[in-house]
Amino acid sequence: MNPTDLPAYMAHVGAAARAAATRMAAAPTAAKNRALLALARRLREAGPALAAANEADLAAARGAGLAEAMVDRLKLTPKVVETVAEGCEQIAAMADPVGEISGVKRRPSGISVGQMRVPLGVFGMIYESRPNVTIEAASLAIKSGNACILRGGSEALQSNLALWRLVQAALVEADLPADAVQLIETADRAAVGHLITMPESVDVIIPRGGKGLIERISREARVPVIKHLDGNCHVYVDEQVDLGLAVRVTDNAKTQKVSPCNAAESLLVHAAQAAAFLPAIGDVFAAKGVEMRGCPRAVALLAPRPKVLPATEADWSTEYLDHVISIKVVDSLDEAIAHVNRYGSHHTDAILTTHHPNAMRFLREVDSSSVMVNASTRFADGFEYGLGAEIGISTDKFHARGPVGLEGLTSLKWIVLGQGEVRQ
Repeated sequence: MNPTDLPAYMAHVGAAARAAATRMAAAPTAAKNRALLALARRLREAGPALAAANEADLAAARGAGLAEAMVDRLKLTPKVVETVAEGCEQIAAMADPVGEISGVKRRPSGISVGQMRVPLGVFGMIYESRPNVTIEAASLAIKSGNACILRGGSEALQSNLALWRLVQAALVEADLPADAVQLIETADRAAVGHLITMPESVDVIIPRGGKGLIERISREARVPVIKHLDGNCHVYVDEQVDLGLAVRVTDNAKTQKVSPCNAAESLLVHAAQAAAFLPAIGDVFAAKGVEMRGCPRAVALLAPRPKVLPATEADWSTEYLDHVISIKVVDSLDEAIAHVNRYGSHHTDAILTTHHPNAMRFLREVDSSSVMVNASTRFADGFEYGLGAEIGISTDKFHARGPVGLEGLTSLKWIVLGQGEVRQ
């Protein structure tokens, strides 16, 4: 199909994905694993071709005046290629969730009732910049028995096309349908509008990008969306705490990498620990160039360090994705939990404490997709959770919540096993 005739092209892509999904749902685990291992091999063999395609994207991006940080996200270095190849091998080694039966119980009527894990069907994924996401999404789709339609950013089109051709070749090698993974071959932004309004072909949309993109898709989609809008993640330092641990974990949560959605953006400190903890973490942040925006009590304890400013109301709910953090002194665990639930984004929040009852209250009462005790928020990641890889983070409350891996790309259906029983 010619992608310039966009309505016809998208209808063709959707129909092909739906047909492929039927075959993928019935595909044996061995065939899916063969495809993944073939993809890993092909990625390693295609180094020069991938480098050439990626260089075309990089040159176009620089010519268009993209910021160097954005250009850096486009790079498909040998290390990145090796990482995604290893990811394919890791997913191949994981247990196949499809067909797993659980919770079977015998009913008084004689029937046995349980649940079976099945693929979602077809998911559409819309993402920006990083071409490695093409392989991450494709590999998870293959192992979970789904078909997928991928729409990467126009700035990475040549890289994505080169990667996608490797995926299709690996599928064919394993005797699986090439159309199980499709890439939208046009940079026309209108393709996104078609993709998110095709309920006859697409079962779920997964956006992975900036807040503006995700808000638009959530507003306009006619199919369910698995998403998170932002990651205003909190670290709360409790009244009873190991100060050394608190400094180390807070530092890591904020500065290990400031741009991911699981980096800490807000710090809450119990008043009983503020005088001891804030100067210590303030020295760390100052040395690393982190701007601290605090409540009056926090500012008083952090001054005269550089980059200490009064916080505004907007700061409490801001995802900075930069060397900036908001800091508030609170008088109780109740106040900390209320603050997190009011201003947070339901992504990831952590309590640092030596008091077990407070830790358990924080786990139960903080309404987020990941809640942690004495650990960095940077662990909110599919690989770190043992999912092998993730296709994104969900802060919704239905189906998938938190990092979305293989199981998040499946659903459960009820199964009933009988021996001729009839309802009385």
